[in-house]
Amino acid sequence: MNILIAPDSFKGSLSALQAGNIIKNAFIEVIPDANLDVVPMADGGEGTLDTLLFVTGGKRLHLEVTGPLQKKVGVEFGILGDNKTIVIEIAKIAGLPMVAVDQQNPLETTTYGIGEVIKACCEKGYRDFIIGLGGSATNDGGLGMLQALGVSFLDKNKQPVLPIGRSVSQIEHVDFSTIQPDIKECKIQIASDVDNPLCGDNGATAVFGPQKGATPDMVEKLDRALSKYATLIENHLNKTYQFNKGAGAAGGLGFAFLLLGAEITSGAKLMAESTKLVDKIKAANWVITGEGQSDFQTLFGKVPGYIGKIAEVNNVKALLLSGSLGKGYEELYQYFISCDSIANGPISLQHCMEHAEDLLFKKAYNLARLLKGLDEKDKKILEGSVSR
Repeated sequence: MNILIAPDSFKGSLSALQAGNIIKNAFIEVIPDANLDVVPMADGGEGTLDTLLFVTGGKRLHLEVTGPLQKKVGVEFGILGDNKTIVIEIAKIAGLPMVAVDQQNPLETTTYGIGEVIKACCEKGYRDFIIGLGGSATNDGGLGMLQALGVSFLDKNKQPVLPIGRSVSQIEHVDFSTIQPDIKECKIQIASDVDNPLCGDNGATAVFGPQKGATPDMVEKLDRALSKYATLIENHLNKTYQFNKGAGAAGGLGFAFLLLGAEITSGAKLMAESTKLVDKIKAANWVITGEGQSDFQTLFGKVPGYIGKIAEVNNVKALLLSGSLGKGYEELYQYFISCDSIANGPISLQHCMEHAEDLLFKKAYNLARLLKGLDEKDKKILEGSVSR
């Protein structure tokens, strides 16, 4: 029996690799002769760096740059096993988890450190980048990143503005001719599952600003400032990007990367291509995937939804094993034989997260027993038909 185990992370509890190995260990106890292949996945957010380095045999790199609160911090990024492609996970450089709850304020955070990492890599000769665009603490439209790369942003007095969200409304002059020349030679792939435009009711600020500490008043002002900022830049470059899908990702970083010629693609798709996932699914009898919570949104670019669709197209049976099942999860049955939650009773979210490893193991163990029973039944049916 060939079983592919390809989960996303269980956010706040288990990395994708940890989850995959827990499921694998449970199956080994029940079906020791099964061929088990673990392929940890991600969608551009948490776990993107870990997954890509694991599946390609890459290595971690470290650098001290400007953190989201404008103070120097040590960050990590990586290089793939091809020794030429740099992987940057935004959450590890300007991420919301890097900012204490009482300090979360998108007016004061910056993406400057991301630009510093890209610049340092360019200076060492790297030109290929994969950017995991999720989990940022910022809403500066990529202002900080672009400044770190040399773009000039000046206020009404022709003075450089600070690289923070608050400064977006102060910009009156922009000049891309000062950008680091190497950037024009770079190939940048953006892994993101966000389709939001930069501004408006469905834009970066309105949708994601509140979770980064934005008050209703801040949301209105920041959205208005980003619209002005984008229009100023687009008039300068004679190009339009603010309405593109994904422009609003990571507080407008998607827009800034589009200005640099980046290509935004589904994070799940990019990860699948990097891990040769389709070929592995075709070779499997069963596919097991999962995430922290599965609901109707899982079908819109999330890892399990993407995997379920590939399995269905290739007539491979798929199972979903997640931390919890939310609103509209029933829609997932069109792609999965079963949808299971690791919760074994009426337990709190905190308890579930604290005991995720044990709960996941026990639920995977039960699924393994079920698959073993089905496999043995199929063998008996086959033997019976042959004997007759």
